[in-house]
Amino acid sequence: MFLFISGAEIVFIFFIVLLVFGADKIPSIARTLAKGMTQVRQATNDIKNEIQKSVDVDIENPTKSLTKEFTKEVDKVKKDIGDLEDSIRRDL
Repeated sequence: MFLFISGAEIVFIFFIVLLVFGADKIPSIARTLAKGMTQVRQATNDIKNEIQKSVDVDIENPTKSLTKEFTKEVDKVKKDIGDLEDSIRRDL
């Protein structure tokens, strides 16, 4: 995750944090950061899920609507052919 930070720089940052906040507050700060990261991760997952659901719905609905339209058209053609067949039989 830390692409451009070396190990020595991380140790230096931890040392500065220790000096500024003190040893007794660092665990509470770490818990707070962990909770924040968890909330961000959950929010990101929720957003991903919502996007995935909307994509799935958008993909499924056109297919279903096209299938229904084709079925209606085929039924109309069958009915027209049946009517034509009946009129031909009457003429014979």
